[in-house]
Amino acid sequence: MTSIERALGAVVGSAVGDALGAPFEFGPEDAFSARFPAAGHGGEMCGGGGWDPGEATDDTQMAVLVAESLLECGGLDLPDVFRRFRRWAAADPKDIGLQTEAVLSSGDPWDLAAALHFQTSQRGAGNGALMRAAPSAVYFAPLGRDATMDAARRLAALTHGDRAAWEGTAVFHELVRVALAGEDPLAAVADTLDAVHPDHRDRYATVLAPDWHPDLATEFNGAVWPCLGSALWALRTTNGYEDAVRAAIDLGGDTDTVAAVTGGLAGAVHGVDAIPARWIEPLRVPLPGFAGRVLTTTDLTALARRLCG
Repeated sequence: MTSIERALGAVVGSAVGDALGAPFEFGPEDAFSARFPAAGHGGEMCGGGGWDPGEATDDTQMAVLVAESLLECGGLDLPDVFRRFRRWAAADPKDIGLQTEAVLSSGDPWDLAAALHFQTSQRGAGNGALMRAAPSAVYFAPLGRDATMDAARRLAALTHGDRAAWEGTAVFHELVRVALAGEDPLAAVADTLDAVHPDHRDRYATVLAPDWHPDLATEFNGAVWPCLGSALWALRTTNGYEDAVRAAIDLGGDTDTVAAVTGGLAGAVHGVDAIPARWIEPLRVPLPGFAGRVLTTTDLTALARRLCG
């Protein structure tokens, strides 16, 4: 399998997980399997909860905005990413995280908005930076561990003032980098933890441990560390993309984001050909605030190829 097939798997796989999980958000455990008991039978891209079948949520919409900024600016231009985020948020998207909305609507400068919000709210460890990280993980992978983790932190800090969100996004970037190289991201967890900020290393070591289960989470999976831990658990306990995403959605809670993160990792490990065609074909990514644009799977695939250089 080529690195490009894995990169396509990461970007498309994250979007597919997002769209599959969206109708089940904040629902109970096992709701997906209750409705679709057997893998491979079809109909799973069902829509619901305000989402059309195949419609991606804010997770993928923000991911596309990051990707297009990286490509159009030739690298990381944080003020440009923030401007795109703010334009999108002002267009009243169907869904936007409370933390992200507060930061983007504050009117504060790009380099202060998240930090100022965190100072007053003490809330900034949600998974809203992690959910959008698949394209940037692909883009920065060739630069190595330190560079990709640094870029992840800086992108996360645009909307999340708590360093926990930065570190979780950095871990995701690095594990995708390992997978794109054809290596096992699960085997790379220990080395990756060495690069996590000391104040947050123990927390991530707990949720990324081989014996951790989402039932052991002490916070809702809308927080960054149980979200990432749940994605690693789904990858560890399954043998393919489809089963990993099914397992992620069946956890309940913040299903679109847990499935998006799982889908990004599982797509990088198993490659784009492992994603069922019946899930890929109906995929649509609206971009509120950008002249009514709606990306199809073809558009998303082309974007992913460009991210590979």
